[in-house]
Amino acid sequence: MREFTGERVIPGEVSDDLWAEHLARYAFASRRAAAARVLDVGCGAGYGTAELAQHARVATGIDVAPDAIAYARAHYPLPNLRFLPASATALPFAAHSFDLVTAFEVVEHLSDWRALLSEARRVLHPGGVFLVSTPNKLYYSESRAQEGPNPFHAHEFEFAEFHQALSEFFPHATVLLQNRIEAFAFYPHASFLPLDARLDGTRGSPEDANFFLAICSLQPLPEIHSFLYVPRAANLLREREQHIQLLQRELEETKQSLAGVIANRQELIDVHDRQTRHLEAQNHWALELDRKWHAGLLRIAALQNELEREQTAGSAMAAGFARHITELEQESRKRLDWGHEIEQRLTAQLRDTIERLDAAEATIVERSLWAKRLDERIQYLEAQLHMVRESRWLKLGRTFNLGPELDKSG
Repeated sequence: MREFTGERVIPGEVSDDLWAEHLARYAFASRRAAAARVLDVGCGAGYGTAELAQHARVATGIDVAPDAIAYARAHYPLPNLRFLPASATALPFAAHSFDLVTAFEVVEHLSDWRALLSEARRVLHPGGVFLVSTPNKLYYSESRAQEGPNPFHAHEFEFAEFHQALSEFFPHATVLLQNRIEAFAFYPHASFLPLDARLDGTRGSPEDANFFLAICSLQPLPEIHSFLYVPRAANLLREREQHIQLLQRELEETKQSLAGVIANRQELIDVHDRQTRHLEAQNHWALELDRKWHAGLLRIAALQNELEREQTAGSAMAAGFARHITELEQESRKRLDWGHEIEQRLTAQLRDTIERLDAAEATIVERSLWAKRLDERIQYLEAQLHMVRESRWLKLGRTFNLGPELDKSG
């Protein structure tokens, strides 16, 4: 069964109660449809127009929705019945064309609802009747408290406003209350007899009514009788008891489902607690790891500073050794040059200075010993320089491109 949205009723696809609620209005209207020219404005699926056509001379149903007209034509192919696509606010008919005009549950769907009332008056014969219904705004709002306002309704009416609006277009307008009442029925099993009805002390106010159904005309209305519509039903009490049992089963299923949801919720809470404890442990581990990592960074920084100091000291020492070696080399070269000069001078004067040979030879021996000591000093310094070059701190500095570059050529 399709859920009723508030826009259109389709036979067989709504509840029995809702179906009877709508069909009752057409049953009421059919008493005035005998041999009449009937217009059903906003006919929807066409079931109501077909109900009127069983009594009317000719019946016409109009609706703005093409799919509704197509459905009505396909399901109600009666010879005195036609369906046309048209707007309720611009009826495509000449003035005074119809003896009965109905507009059930249409006016509240229109933003320009005054145009509907004006058009209904225009096409209505002076001696005809216009029947129009609409839900009671007060009751309808309460019944849809959970669903919210009907999105298909443009304007809903309270009793006084509805009567006032109709009176602006029709000099004679009576608004009846449509309510569902509980009754007892006496009828044969397989046939239908003429119906006699008795209504005892019906109560209710316009504010409490379910729907309003107005009878409007341009001439004084004849005496209006209350109308009782009994839909096809059997034991209403039994149906209600069965409905209550169904609701009780649904309630029990809901309770069981709720118990399962509560159990699942507790399980989720337990899982959440375990995950929370695990997360706290992981956070503690991460904090400890972060502390160790920062301590390691500090130690690395200290080692780097120590290495830089060692490299600076080693570089300074190596530079000093290099300068000293350079000075010794320069002095050695000077000594050698001086020795060569002496040797040349001695050679040139050899013949003339035989007497001074021993003295010069002693000097040469002395200078040779000094040169030997100087050479040994140079070898010692080179060994020291080699040790500096092989220092692990200097090698570590080279790895990080730190410290001075030493000449490896010796």
